[in-house]
Amino acid sequence: MSPIQAIRGMNDILPEHADLWTFFEDTVEDWLRSYGYRGIRMPIVEQTALFKRAIGEVTDIVEKEMYTFVDALNGDSLTLRPEGTASCVRAVIQHNLLYNAPQRLYYTGPMFRHERPQKGRYRQFHQVGVESLGYAGPDMDAEHIIMTARLWKRLGLNDIALQINTLGSSADRIRHRSRLVHYLGQHVDMLDEDSRRRLQTNPLRVLDSKNPSLQELIEAAPKLLDDLDEASLKHFEDLQVMLRAAGIEYQINPRLVRGLDYYNFTVFEWVTTQLGAQGTVCAGGRYDGLIEQIGGKPAPACGFAMGVERLLALLEENAFQAPRVATDVYLVHQGDAANKFAMAAAEQLRDQGLHVLLHCGGGSFKSQMKKADSSGARYALIIGDDEAGAGEVTLKPLRELGEQMRMTVNAAASLINAG
Repeated sequence: MSPIQAIRGMNDILPEHADLWTFFEDTVEDWLRSYGYRGIRMPIVEQTALFKRAIGEVTDIVEKEMYTFVDALNGDSLTLRPEGTASCVRAVIQHNLLYNAPQRLYYTGPMFRHERPQKGRYRQFHQVGVESLGYAGPDMDAEHIIMTARLWKRLGLNDIALQINTLGSSADRIRHRSRLVHYLGQHVDMLDEDSRRRLQTNPLRVLDSKNPSLQELIEAAPKLLDDLDEASLKHFEDLQVMLRAAGIEYQINPRLVRGLDYYNFTVFEWVTTQLGAQGTVCAGGRYDGLIEQIGGKPAPACGFAMGVERLLALLEENAFQAPRVATDVYLVHQGDAANKFAMAAAEQLRDQGLHVLLHCGGGSFKSQMKKADSSGARYALIIGDDEAGAGEVTLKPLRELGEQMRMTVNAAASLINAG
């Protein structure tokens, strides 16, 4: 019988990589709390209608990439979440979290998109999402960008550049759409199949095409910045003032439109050249209409998400080594009385805050000491029947010079903690 394999594009995280994941997750949680963000956790499965309404029915995500199925119990159409913002906003509306005050929220976890797996792009991937709901001004847009810049410094990542743009208001985009459709319509023979389809449904997305043969045509297209009204321009200019004051370098990319329909005003991406085609490691923007679109009372909002796998790949590209949690003690034991005492001694040491690896599976003292040495533990704690009878242990340093000593378990714990 052939072994069962993991589903393509859905990867196991093995122990040699788990330390890096744990380090990253701990670092991110501490960073988010330092800005006053609180955690929220949403279901992995949602009503399909949520994503159609929020993301847009003519986006690539909804048309091509969602894992959608029919619930056998009630016939509902359900979808594994392809992104987190819609789920977070749904939860905020359902539980009336905006009743008393704006919310700064974050979440982490797996997302699912059915696309061709490649480096940095998987069918199950993980994101850290940050959402600020009830904040209207460009100051919150600036906070999101400034706080991510702080995280890159904390992680030691230098090759990440910021691109920003504004999509303006819905009125701005209506004005721009007519000019863009007119321009693209004059060159329809040059468009590929995807762009021709988008021309009728979502023409702004044509600007995001990666087709090399379209780049010259896209570069000459009308710019949305030229169709912004005074309020939209002020929002964008105020954001830039704040970024410059914070010392944040950026590039205005007029072709940056993002792939989800709910964005307005500020959009941004952090990109790197070290990961090939999948260069975006963090992206987001403002989505003031989404809360009402999903069924809540109108309220401004903005947020961003970062791809965990991509950031970890970037850390590895920079030869980053995650700090490992050191094992303090490898507990070696042999004999009937020693085996019983060893289990109690290990728990006693853990009560003192030590990390203890208790040898299991038997074997001679010599073979156990070899495993103790290769474990990376700072000390070996040796228990034979003689030690067990006296209620004592023998402590042997493994990483530095020193004589082995016999003492009580509590005395050994004190000595190890003092070192």
